[in-house]
Amino acid sequence: MAMSERPPDVGVDREATRNLALMLVLTFATGVVDAGGFLGFDTVFLGNMTGNVLILGMGAAGADGLPVFSLALALIAFIVGAGIASLFLRSGRRGWSPRLTAVLVVSASLVAGTSVLVWLQPTEHVAVMFAIGMTAGAMGMQAAVARNIGVADVTTVVVTSTITAWAIDMFARPSRATILNRRLAAIVTILVGALVGALLVKVALWSVFAVAAGVSAVVVVCGHVLASAGSGGITRTS
Repeated sequence: MAMSERPPDVGVDREATRNLALMLVLTFATGVVDAGGFLGFDTVFLGNMTGNVLILGMGAAGADGLPVFSLALALIAFIVGAGIASLFLRSGRRGWSPRLTAVLVVSASLVAGTSVLVWLQPTEHVAVMFAIGMTAGAMGMQAAVARNIGVADVTTVVVTSTITAWAIDMFARPSRATILNRRLAAIVTILVGALVGALLVKVALWSVFAVAAGVSAVVVVCGHVLASAGSGGITRTS
C-alpha cells in the first residue's frame, strides 16, 4: 500500500492555517456583536464575559444605572450555550467535523434571529431580553467550537490572555515573529470588529447582528467545504 496525493505534514499545515483563518473571522464577528451589545443593549457584553462579570460586581456593590439583570442573563446564557455545545462536541472527533458545523449553524441562526427580533421590536423590553439571551448563548457555542478546534491564543471571544502572551514574548524575545503573529492578528481582528459594529449601530442596531450572522455563515460554509475536501486529500493506492 502506498500513500498518494500529498505528504501528511502538508495536510496538517493546511488544516492549521485554515483553522486559524476561520477562528480569526469568528473573532471579528465577536467584536461586531459586542459593539452591538454594549452600545445597543445598555453596556451588556454578549461575547466577552469578563466585562459582564466586572460590571455585575459593581452592580452588586450598589452602583447606580447598571443593567444587572441583563448582565446576569447574558452570563447565564453564555454558560449554557458553551456547556451544551461542549457536551455535543465531546462525542465527536476534535477538529472540524459535522457536529462542529452543526453547532456553528445553530450559533449563526441564533444571531440571525436576534437581527430579525431587533428589527421587528427594537425597543420592546422582552424582545431585548430574548435578543441578549439568544446572542450570548450563540457566543458561548462559538467559544466551545474554538476550544474544540484548539487554535492556540485564539479563543474568538476574549483577548486578555492573548495580549498577555503577546506582550511577554515581544519583550522577552523581540523580533518580527514575536510581534507579527496570530496573537496580534486576534487582537486586531476583534478591534476592527468592534469598530465595524459601532459604525453599524449608527445605521441600525439590527444590522449589527445581520452582519455578524452573515460572517458566521461564511465561516460555516468555508469550514465545512474545506474540511470535507481536505479529508479526501490523502488516498491509498495498491
